[in-house]
Amino acid sequence: MGYQEVYDSWKSDPEGFWMDAAEAIDWDKKPSKALTDLGDNLYEWFADGMVNTCWNAVDRHVEAGRGEQTAIIYDSPITHTKREVTFVELRNRVANLAGALRAKGVEKGDRVIIYMPMIPEALEAMLACARLGAVHSVVFGGFAANELAVRIDDAKPKAIIAASCGMEPGRVVHYKPLLDGAIELSNHKPDFCVVFQREQEVAELIEGRDFNWHGFQYGVEPAECVPVEGNHPAYILYTSGTTGQPKGVIRPTGGHLVALNWTMKNLYNVDPGDVFWAASDVGWVVGHSYITYGPLVHGNTTIVFEGKPVGTPDAGTFWRVISEYKVKSFFTAPTAFRAVKREDPKGEFVGKYDLSCLKAVYLAGERADPDTITWAQNQLKVPVIDHWWQTETGWAIAGNPLGIEELPTKLGSPAKPLPGYDVRILDEGGNPVAPNEMGAIAIKLPLPPGTLPNLWNAEERFKKSYLEHFPGYYETGDAGMIDEDGYLYIMARTDDVINVAGHRLSTGGMEEVLANHPDVAECAVIGVTDQLKGQLPMGFLCLNAGTEKPDADVVKECVKLVREKIGPVAAFKLCCVVDRLPKTRSGKILRATMVKIADSEAFKMPATIDDPAILDEIKVALKGLGYAKD
Repeated sequence: MGYQEVYDSWKSDPEGFWMDAAEAIDWDKKPSKALTDLGDNLYEWFADGMVNTCWNAVDRHVEAGRGEQTAIIYDSPITHTKREVTFVELRNRVANLAGALRAKGVEKGDRVIIYMPMIPEALEAMLACARLGAVHSVVFGGFAANELAVRIDDAKPKAIIAASCGMEPGRVVHYKPLLDGAIELSNHKPDFCVVFQREQEVAELIEGRDFNWHGFQYGVEPAECVPVEGNHPAYILYTSGTTGQPKGVIRPTGGHLVALNWTMKNLYNVDPGDVFWAASDVGWVVGHSYITYGPLVHGNTTIVFEGKPVGTPDAGTFWRVISEYKVKSFFTAPTAFRAVKREDPKGEFVGKYDLSCLKAVYLAGERADPDTITWAQNQLKVPVIDHWWQTETGWAIAGNPLGIEELPTKLGSPAKPLPGYDVRILDEGGNPVAPNEMGAIAIKLPLPPGTLPNLWNAEERFKKSYLEHFPGYYETGDAGMIDEDGYLYIMARTDDVINVAGHRLSTGGMEEVLANHPDVAECAVIGVTDQLKGQLPMGFLCLNAGTEKPDADVVKECVKLVREKIGPVAAFKLCCVVDRLPKTRSGKILRATMVKIADSEAFKMPATIDDPAILDEIKVALKGLGYAKD
């Protein structure tokens, strides 16, 4: 069956479709039905099934005779370390850690916060929680103490599992003082902490509260897998909310297993035994879905990479890893490719490695501009697939399902909605708009398995954030359009659609034009307040390494480009060159924060910002354009 037949078969019998997909999972007790309607637009999948995530991700592969297959490849150019963990080793390590946690009182339903860098032990900690039916919440390693404290108070963990430190190029990030500070700040106190001591830094332990990872496991009985209900939370993942209070996205166990397992073949086109690499971090949703759970549940080898796309040691590090470990399917963020392209615009490093193993590249995390996709396609000679999803959904809403059928690529579009997602474009009143017209992107309820059923301890906030604006739909917060062929285009976050003298314009559309300039490596466009026109677009450009043209000339050419491609209606005149853009650690550009600085409004320092010093550089650039007044 091709894409359309598979999508139609889901649409004609959604529950039958997902019950079929559920057959690929090992259930302790199979669910009697797929969907439960709880009323009030709330739904659950496979609620009465009994299942264990760790069994499906680890033990069943050992039982099936594949224990000697490599489960995890750890590659850390920062610490010059490489090692491999087989499925049987992984099972033994996870069972021991789970046994030690159980001996200290952790059981089904208890929460455990994990605060670790990109090392195999982070995955082991997640799987050990899943083995016991405990609910983990991974907090990105190195998050500030007050942000960690907020999450401790919301999740109320019985235990915290941390590492002594994280490693960044040229520096050690001291995790333990941040953890101690967070526990001091929080009202809720964990019963105990487990600390994995890295050789780069051995942290001081607090007697009676802190335990050494290795000593803590000594002499304990390994734990068996504890079956949990299909609707039992596998984990809580905090995503920053607009109020500054984080939103705890709940991931239900049964739907999570079924959906992720389905995507590994149908979307990413890998078979059990193939090597799959998502170059992300376990602190983000991509790390949960496609470093830890998706590949392991499906029986793939996953790569845990502690490094950067450039500088560890050069712009060829991605290609080295792909070549060395025979990666078949590679997933990263567009921002990573832009960093590589900026350092190596001609792709000279690509030619140094044998990449014949690589069959496809997937980009997600923010909009993939056509220029980056074209560059990657030209260099790698494989399909480069932009696909779109959110922390809330846990897996792709739209993409090109290579395991079903390779759809023709349209630059700027993540292709078509995947089975499970009935995507609509609505106007402010909730009415459908015509093809090629921009509006709010909404998904008809119910959402498919594996997506969020609710927020942790915040049902009213869940309804207000996602369900109230368009009754009967999930509001994605993104704006875009669907063309006459059913291809979806994500143009901007809803709040990135700007109103210039009554014209609704997409900042994403302008970024697309700017990225096409041969000297521009990366760019961002924001809408700033204007007394006359309401809002005006403002562009920020980062230039390719080795650009010889004066900045003023590049700016002039870019202004002309936008005028030609979008028209005078865009009123695009404000533009400047900057060294770098402010981003979250996962690579999203902090446009909303830039807008506040431009409009001289107070703003809260984003918890996820990669380097706060960049905001001062942006402020200087904005002042040069007559904005960001003190």
